[in-house]
Amino acid sequence: MTEQMPHSPLSVPQDAAQQVVLVTGPSGAGRSTALHALEDLGYEPIDNLPLSLIPRLLDGPPMDRPVALGIDVRNRDFSATALVEMIDALVAKPQLRAEVLYLDCALGELVRRYGETRRRHPLRPDVAPEQGAREEIDLLAPVRVRADVLIDTSDLSPHDLKAELGRWFDRTAGNRMAISLQSFSYKRGVPRGMDMIFDCRFLRNPHWDTQLRPLDGRDDRVSDYVRADSRYAGFLDRLRDLLTFVLPAHVEEGKTHLAIGFGCTGGQHRSVCVTETMAKLLAEAGWQVSIRHRELERRAVSATDSGV
Repeated sequence: MTEQMPHSPLSVPQDAAQQVVLVTGPSGAGRSTALHALEDLGYEPIDNLPLSLIPRLLDGPPMDRPVALGIDVRNRDFSATALVEMIDALVAKPQLRAEVLYLDCALGELVRRYGETRRRHPLRPDVAPEQGAREEIDLLAPVRVRADVLIDTSDLSPHDLKAELGRWFDRTAGNRMAISLQSFSYKRGVPRGMDMIFDCRFLRNPHWDTQLRPLDGRDDRVSDYVRADSRYAGFLDRLRDLLTFVLPAHVEEGKTHLAIGFGCTGGQHRSVCVTETMAKLLAEAGWQVSIRHRELERRAVSATDSGV
């Protein structure tokens, strides 16, 4: 199954749409470094613009280069709900190509960085940085799920982060189109911003095996179970052939990022297995690939919230 999103090249020519990258994530994760790196890549960086003014900026005449908007809790009138609503509104505009770049970072590393700089946390300057960082991570959880590109900066130096951003957003990188593969649950709805979606619900379901139910598609026992379906090999072969056929055409159209979704009932077993396998096949074919598992990320956030 495929889904044509409102910002598809069929609606507006790829080179005519204004490219917008919303750069967000917890304070201390590297947003300023990212904005400087994007500026070096030819983007117009704008930081801390009030959320209410961003639609007005983008409704104006198109700029002669892509825009990178820095957004965090310091933005005037900031709220996670307002940001998610704005993302949905921007994605729906045919004259825009809006992407969300989420810079993630482990709580312990954020606290260490605040300790080195002796800065107060902008969300809660009256409390210890650890508490402010923890509250901000919880606050941004709905935005994190909406990310098109997610980069964990916990172990990245500023130089490493700049190099990673170059791989994703360098418009002069020729055929280096970035491909994002995401697994999801149909129960929770189709992710926004997908260029192609494939339904994996016809495959053998590990959910009905009580020993496999608590595991996910990254576990060899689950993947072996799914691959034992007689239709699996044919599906993967045809899917690989289709993608390796159409991906160069997307590059020729000037696309720099392609998002492909794989869905199943719970987003835990079959779609995860197919996403992992397809990522490996595309990487072996020379494509730059990243992986998101939406429901597994949600489970991890819920476990953290409950103190597990």
